[in-house]
Amino acid sequence: MARLLMAALVTLVMTGCASNVVTDYNSAAVFSNYATWAFVSGPGEPSFISLDGSRVQNAVERELNLKSLRKVAESEADLLASWRIVEEERLEQSGVGLGLGFGTGNFGWGLSAPPPVREVKEGKLVVELVDTNSKEVVWRAASRRYLNETQTPEKRGKLIDEVVAEMFSKYPPELD
Repeated sequence: MARLLMAALVTLVMTGCASNVVTDYNSAAVFSNYATWAFVSGPGEPSFISLDGSRVQNAVERELNLKSLRKVAESEADLLASWRIVEEERLEQSGVGLGLGFGTGNFGWGLSAPPPVREVKEGKLVVELVDTNSKEVVWRAASRRYLNETQTPEKRGKLIDEVVAEMFSKYPPELD
């Protein structure tokens, strides 16, 4: 019994340590050369920032400032910061299935209905940093936690802050 309890505890601790973000980077990039940054702007972008967009931009700006990078005009920046929320759909079971059966001995009949399923739209945050000289992405982070339609504004803001902070805890990457 004690071994089973210990195994369950170790599994729980290891699950809690699992990262909620995935990062990738260009191993040829010299991250110590980057001192300035700006948000990328491009043609076709809307002239407004969404509520979540404002939350993401504030969080990214805060984290880059903590990394001692200075925000400047786009034309003067070493890095351009880009972000997007990638919408994904998944199926979610809600409730329980029902079943009915009868029989005797080794023979019987059964009938069951699966639990109800609904489609849920979620958003995954992706942040990329682009070198302005090479015009290549040098660092990328993607969240494994999702924004969904049912979250309150406070929960959305807290989730975005947590995810962006965890993303930039892995910047600059520790090169071996």
